[in-house]
Amino acid sequence: MAVKDQFSRLFGFSDKTENEEIRQIPVDEIVPNPYQPRTVFDDEKIDELCQTIRTHGLIQPIVVRIRDNRYELIAGERRLRASKKLGMERIPAIVKEFNDSQTASIALIENLQREGLTAIEEAIAYQKLIDLHNLTQESLAQRLGKGQSTIANKLRLLHLPQEIQDALLSRKLTERHARALIPLKDSALQLQVLQEIIERDWNVKQTETRVKYLLEATENPPVEKEKKQKWKSFSRDSRIAINTVRQSINMVIDSGLPVETNEEEHEEFYQFTIRIPKKKES
Repeated sequence: MAVKDQFSRLFGFSDKTENEEIRQIPVDEIVPNPYQPRTVFDDEKIDELCQTIRTHGLIQPIVVRIRDNRYELIAGERRLRASKKLGMERIPAIVKEFNDSQTASIALIENLQREGLTAIEEAIAYQKLIDLHNLTQESLAQRLGKGQSTIANKLRLLHLPQEIQDALLSRKLTERHARALIPLKDSALQLQVLQEIIERDWNVKQTETRVKYLLEATENPPVEKEKKQKWKSFSRDSRIAINTVRQSINMVIDSGLPVETNEEEHEEFYQFTIRIPKKKES
């Protein structure tokens, strides 16, 4: 509780439960916390908690507040889920008088202290704390004892398309994969690479190589007029050869091999430099 109390003080309130009355309240009268940042719960972890409760009972009470003649959960979602799974009719709880801001903050802080949040859930929690307390990224980082770059990197994930956020939420995509997609900016390209990552089981380096290739292609698009003038210096056979090499390189990249290429035009010849790894990374 010491760490949690420290966070509570930093956010301008205290949620200490010492010397407060613990009530046995009906489980079916408890409604979910609307500010709960965790949307995915590990069934295996809930089962482990069930076993602990069977053996030792529920040691730590949940925290609730009264809203519309019902109990609204503030802290203890996993304990409540485990108790329901065990068929318990009542659960020990402490009733607090918290406003919406305090309720949201406690739920967010409680979950941020636990392992298992996905990167996108963590990012959402950070953004909600910033909005609730009118904080900057730097001030939030100071209150949570984290580096500002850590907070900033998480928040950038919220600018990705919803499909990518959903993939993070379902753990089909790692945070490092998602961060590699951010430089693309174009959502269509980001979704294209997302599909390639999932279908081809790309690692982070392969993803970064693909993103680098797409960035170079989009940042240096061919200008038709210049292209026509440029082709004048090449024979028809040379143009066919160059296009064939480019198409071949694209086919290799599409296969998932992280190929590095460079094109250089010299006065007497056109040069391709291609680096192909000896082993395909797993």
